[in-house]
Amino acid sequence: MKLKKIIFFISLFILFISCKKDPAIIDISKTGYPKEIGELIITQCAVSGCHNDISKNAASGLSLSTWDKLFEGARSGSAVIPFKHSLSTFFLFTNTHEDLGLSNIPTMPINSTPLSREQIIMIRDWIDKGAPNNKGKIKFADNPQRKKYYVTNQGCDLVYVFDSETDLAMRVIDVGNSATIESPHMVKVSPDGNYWYVCFTNGNVLQKFRTSDDRFVGEANITLGNWNTFVITKDGKYAFVVDWSFDGRIAWVDLERMELKKLYQGSGLMKWPHGSALSPDDKFLYVTSQTGNYIYKIDIRNPNFPDFEEISLVPGELPSNLSSLDPHEIIFSPDGSKYFVACQKSNELRVMQASNDSLLARIPTGEYPQEFGMSYNTDYLFVTCMEDRTTFPGNVGSVTVVNYKTNQFIKHIKTGTQPHGIAVNDNKGLVYIAHRNIDISGPAPHHITECGGRNGYLTAIEINSLELKNGFRPEVSSDPYSISVKK
Repeated sequence: MKLKKIIFFISLFILFISCKKDPAIIDISKTGYPKEIGELIITQCAVSGCHNDISKNAASGLSLSTWDKLFEGARSGSAVIPFKHSLSTFFLFTNTHEDLGLSNIPTMPINSTPLSREQIIMIRDWIDKGAPNNKGKIKFADNPQRKKYYVTNQGCDLVYVFDSETDLAMRVIDVGNSATIESPHMVKVSPDGNYWYVCFTNGNVLQKFRTSDDRFVGEANITLGNWNTFVITKDGKYAFVVDWSFDGRIAWVDLERMELKKLYQGSGLMKWPHGSALSPDDKFLYVTSQTGNYIYKIDIRNPNFPDFEEISLVPGELPSNLSSLDPHEIIFSPDGSKYFVACQKSNELRVMQASNDSLLARIPTGEYPQEFGMSYNTDYLFVTCMEDRTTFPGNVGSVTVVNYKTNQFIKHIKTGTQPHGIAVNDNKGLVYIAHRNIDISGPAPHHITECGGRNGYLTAIEINSLELKNGFRPEVSSDPYSISVKK
């Protein structure tokens, strides 16, 4: 009997030892990853206590158990952006080799041996080839009609492309045409949704890209300038681009040929022109004079010979550049009966009757109102107030909501630090806001990127509740500035 017990325990010990030595058998092909990448991720990353389905909530919400799960992203947004390893956090958190690029802390795998140089190169090259799955599929490349939205990054000459369905960064596009930072300021999707355009505050071109694949189409040389805003005619054939400078200019551009048609310029013609809008019939171009109390109304029915008029925003006052209002941006109501002007210095919107350019109303906003987002499914107009330090003490910035039909203030919303760019996606019921976050008092970024500076981020307001969308705060690169939605 004693011998039988000894034999039993010896057998149990041998079984235990053999179980410890035999690794779990995982069919890499079922994970969707290419073989070598899959073996690395499954054995080093998608392990217990880290980035698997069970442990992901304690690991930034990111599961790497399959290729599909990887592209569900983490709480801070996309882990991999196809074709852009330098902005993919999966690369940044695993790289420890300075000559291969930047590194984020804490280095992954946590409390384990760093990945070898050869392994990091394999990850880098895989991402730069699009991070395909084991069948060669590249995420987000299957639908040329995909709904998207675009975000400029002034600090890096980049435009982020977000997928509207998942709200994940799906691509990052290099823009500009020189080695210097040209600072992409405004991005805008064409009325037909087929193209997007970008202008630069330190550049000489207006650039054109396709929305189907976000590939470069062409550029118009409009001479070096501080090109801040532009508008596109309803037929998509022409753009008017505004140079924000003391002796400001406007470039009239043929968007089909991508060539400069004419520069509206001359000493004293315009002082610090900035915001721009077209009347609903495309007959008049409205441009704000940012250091004054007036706007320009330009008759462009014959664009070769435009006629300029100065419209005072203050009844009884002559147009002046003594800076009583500092009008920044301008937008028309959906029915075209009136237009709204964001006045930075007086912290208000001036509402003007379009038929005779007379003052209808003044609507208070947060401090330093900047950009507009208009909802066409509701009566809401959203205004970013980038430097508002009063409405929410301890925070820099707010968003003001007004009713554009009744000209009434609705509420202020605390969205984050230095909100600037804003765009409404009525199809999703969301308002996207780009937070510059260049003020040192803002939240410390979780990540670093190749062009330096402080990373900015996005938030979103739910239109139905006028509250922030929970769980949406993806980081982008340095100084996000403008947003445009492909509907």
